[in-house]
Amino acid sequence: MMSAPALMLAAWAIEALFGWPDWLYRLIRHPVVWFGWVIRWLDDTLNRSTWPHTWRYIAGATASLTAITLAILLAACIAFTLPDTPAGFTVEALIASSLIASRSLYAHVARVAYPLTTGDMEAARSAVSAIVGRDPSRLDTPGMSRASLESLAENASDGVTAPLFWGAIFGLPGLAAYKAVNTLDSMIGHRNERYSAFGGFAARLDDAANLIPARLTGLLVAAASGKLSAFKIMWRDARKHRSPNAGWPEAAMAGALGVRLSGPRSYGETTSHEPWLNQGAGDPAPEHIRQGLKLYVRALALGACLLVAIALLLEVA
Repeated sequence: MMSAPALMLAAWAIEALFGWPDWLYRLIRHPVVWFGWVIRWLDDTLNRSTWPHTWRYIAGATASLTAITLAILLAACIAFTLPDTPAGFTVEALIASSLIASRSLYAHVARVAYPLTTGDMEAARSAVSAIVGRDPSRLDTPGMSRASLESLAENASDGVTAPLFWGAIFGLPGLAAYKAVNTLDSMIGHRNERYSAFGGFAARLDDAANLIPARLTGLLVAAASGKLSAFKIMWRDARKHRSPNAGWPEAAMAGALGVRLSGPRSYGETTSHEPWLNQGAGDPAPEHIRQGLKLYVRALALGACLLVAIALLLEVA
């Protein structure tokens, strides 16, 4: 029987090579979309604006636990139904690969670099709008470069390290559980009138699930850069970020590239005054996006080596 880390390695290799093809998305959508349908139904059913805060929090916790339980049960049924053969392992790895996003993250960020380099601001803003929630019409070239690098760093943790981390520990059910948690946070874990109560449990659960993976991602990014300053700036500035987790990979990225990240940003008519990471450094430029993508690949290569080492140790044991 192959170990969970070996399964994650196989799944990651499949995802890195093939991703989730467009034809397959058009045919059956994507597992994260399926999670989204369940969450949206629970939201429409249980999130009542007339209920008091405590009741809405309990309803949101119930909805979150229901969605996560369904994801775990489905993944467990798949994992325990498939035969313990090379064919069964391959099918499970194919399914698991859909819940990792290293290839798509690279592609989305890379789509920003080229139009920014050529001065096609409209195309660049369109590409940026696909990866960040802030208002792209208010972003200049440094702003779009900064947003791209922040998204690359944060999603390296959320979309790659964290699912692999939980999958390496608990197999396909752990991977599915994490993706359910992360999807819940992205859909209902917002600090606004509709979700501050209903999505509060999901947001805190996502913070807990990313606690170790975010710091591990920061260490991988800093190590891949080969710069001591990346470790120093990560340790110094990570806690300044509004998120308890995103600051670690973002600060490591800022230190590794010698640029400043985070800072004030606009969401519609609202401006969020966030502190700078690596304050005192210059703003990033389009070439820093390309450098960041290379650093991302090196960091993932280190992560793959770590998974290989764990898988080999488990085989020996």
